[in-house]
Amino acid sequence: MDLGRPLSTVTPTLDGDVLAVLAQAETTFTTGQLHRVLGRYSEDGIRKVLMRLRGQGIVLAERVGNAYAYRLNREHLAAGPVIALAHSRALLLERLEAQLAAWRPGPVYAAVFGSAARGDMNVNSDIDILVIRPDDADEDAWEQQVTGLAAQVTRWTGNDARPLQFAVGEVGDHEPVLRDVLRDGLTVAGTRAWLSTAMRSGTRR
Repeated sequence: MDLGRPLSTVTPTLDGDVLAVLAQAETTFTTGQLHRVLGRYSEDGIRKVLMRLRGQGIVLAERVGNAYAYRLNREHLAAGPVIALAHSRALLLERLEAQLAAWRPGPVYAAVFGSAARGDMNVNSDIDILVIRPDDADEDAWEQQVTGLAAQVTRWTGNDARPLQFAVGEVGDHEPVLRDVLRDGLTVAGTRAWLSTAMRSGTRR
């Protein structure tokens, strides 16, 4: 799936993109604001979609000066599934956090990074996951956990999962990719503060 356009899983059209924006915010949007958020499509195309969705009752409109502002009708029967799909990336992070919390031993730090974290992935993108293990972890048992997690992520999303894993003592050898994680990564175990400190310590070795 494309976590940046989660409703494209069921409707690969402008309708899904508009609904995703409305579902992730409690505020209203004009067509111009939606155009700027989406960064694609014409305002006229967005307006036509909003009119169609308004006719279905899933979108509400209110007059604001000379324009209309639109919001998701959260009481609509279809609102629940729309909201759930719109928050697919957050659900992925929650599931990863729960899985990693059950590991024995658990990771010292883990994060989703790359296009899935930046929001510019597509349906063919891998999901990159950084996992840092304790230095004393049994490597065979650890590998089984990582392999199982990668398979789970693929079942959840349809995308190939690409784990990047190494021990705490190897942090200094992976500084370039870790800088990317610090900038864009979405933490699912441990803390960013730990990673930042470990990088400084590792590069001083």
